[in-house]
Amino acid sequence: MHFRTVLSYLIAGAFAFSALPRIDGGKVLFLVPFPAPSHWLWIEHFIKELLARGHEVTAITNFAAKELHPNYTEILIDPPYDIPYYFPVSDIYESKYNSDLSNLFLYWRIGLSTTQYALENEQVQQFIEQDDTDYDVIVSEQFYQEAFLMFAHKYRAPIVTLCTLGHANHIDQAMGLVTPWSFVPHPVLMFTDDMSFSQRCYNFLISIADLVIRNLYYIPQQNRLAQKHFAQIEGPELMPSISDLEKSISVILVNSHISTSPPRPTIPGLVNVAGAHIKPAKALPEDIRKFLDGARDGVIFFSLGSYMKSVDMPKDKMKAFLEVFRNLKQRVVWKYEDEDVAHLPRNVMVRKWLPQSDILAHPNVVLFITHGGMFGSQEGLYRGVPMLYIPFYGDQHRNALKAEQAGYALTINFPELNVITLGSRLNELLTNPTFMKQAKRASELFRDNLVPPMEEAMHWIEYVIRHKGAKHLKTQAIELSWAQYLMLDVVGFFTLIFLLLAITFYAVLGTILSKPQKPKTTPKRDTLMSSSKRKFKIN
Repeated sequence: MHFRTVLSYLIAGAFAFSALPRIDGGKVLFLVPFPAPSHWLWIEHFIKELLARGHEVTAITNFAAKELHPNYTEILIDPPYDIPYYFPVSDIYESKYNSDLSNLFLYWRIGLSTTQYALENEQVQQFIEQDDTDYDVIVSEQFYQEAFLMFAHKYRAPIVTLCTLGHANHIDQAMGLVTPWSFVPHPVLMFTDDMSFSQRCYNFLISIADLVIRNLYYIPQQNRLAQKHFAQIEGPELMPSISDLEKSISVILVNSHISTSPPRPTIPGLVNVAGAHIKPAKALPEDIRKFLDGARDGVIFFSLGSYMKSVDMPKDKMKAFLEVFRNLKQRVVWKYEDEDVAHLPRNVMVRKWLPQSDILAHPNVVLFITHGGMFGSQEGLYRGVPMLYIPFYGDQHRNALKAEQAGYALTINFPELNVITLGSRLNELLTNPTFMKQAKRASELFRDNLVPPMEEAMHWIEYVIRHKGAKHLKTQAIELSWAQYLMLDVVGFFTLIFLLLAITFYAVLGTILSKPQKPKTTPKRDTLMSSSKRKFKIN
């Protein structure tokens, strides 16, 4: 089945590659100021693909290229912003970002801090001051560094963004959509599209809080950063606002997939590209390959990603993992940042760095223990491996919920992790064949695309270059207020007319009904008697 899937990918990719119009090498400015290694590892694939297609790429990044390329120029933010220093991993292990609002504020704080740090970098400042080149397109990561969109104004170039975390309300708004909160939960919430009344109420409150604080506090802060650091281009009064720059985005490449996210309203300028970074598995280092090949009962792969380091884990949790692993018949490959681990069980291999996607592709891997980051979740899904999620913050809880509902994963909250809970979850995942069956089924859905995601991403970036933007991919709804978008002004107008007509009608009716009527005249008694007497005399 996998061979046919790969073959269909190759055929579809070849057809798409030959059918789509090609362009001469364009000049691309890539903006990746956020210093998270996992984000860079994802975005780096797009840069490499653009270079392979003959484009010239200049990137603002925190990570130096491992291999030189004649068409690649980097503006290096060195040293990079030290996220663990300002946002300690210990705080996350202690579950300080478990509430929904704390997650939102974490994004805003880290976004403003990293944006300011990057814009103040000497290399970046010198690049802003340069005025000796032009770019055909600006490609920017859309992850709380909105001030960098001002580069599009500097070079008068169209914008394509890469949305790392998937769909969100402000992403929809940039393309002229209003997110229907009745069935689309906020990204930080562990809700599905089938929400109860109380969940819809809570979703409304969180979404409103996000909208109001973002527009009244966060975006104005990004505006101030942009006006301060791009002041040498022109006066702040001539600069567009960040909101206007967001509305000018031509295409948003979203790290999402129809098989993992519930259906929601969309528009041509919103393009799903989840899995674009996943390539055919490469040969593993010899020591790792031998360890995996010799695992007759299977292998468990354990990694908490690039930011959450296992070496910083509380000692009691570390002890629980070692004790449970020691009693397993499976082998364990663990990304652990200190390879000198005391009392390491014989069935456990630790390495500071591991080729995650390539290990997950090994046929002996039967389980993936993960923190639930977007990229690792997609790699486990693509390779068809059941997962045990240990989510900590951000989108990780949501990713865990989706995987558990799809039937190929279980979740354990870190504060609840001990020998009993960990052993129980592992035993269920390893002994119940349903999890592996569902993982293979989910993998088939995730791989089944019209064209490979990277090919789709390249098409739209080159499309924007060819046409010098793509305003026609979004609606004029970007210029409408919420009241106009939802026709509340029209409903209000006709309601007012109805009320005026009703008031007028009742006023007229009341006037008619209250008008005094002339009483009927009755002959007086004396007159009647006099008339009777005259008649009597005549007779």
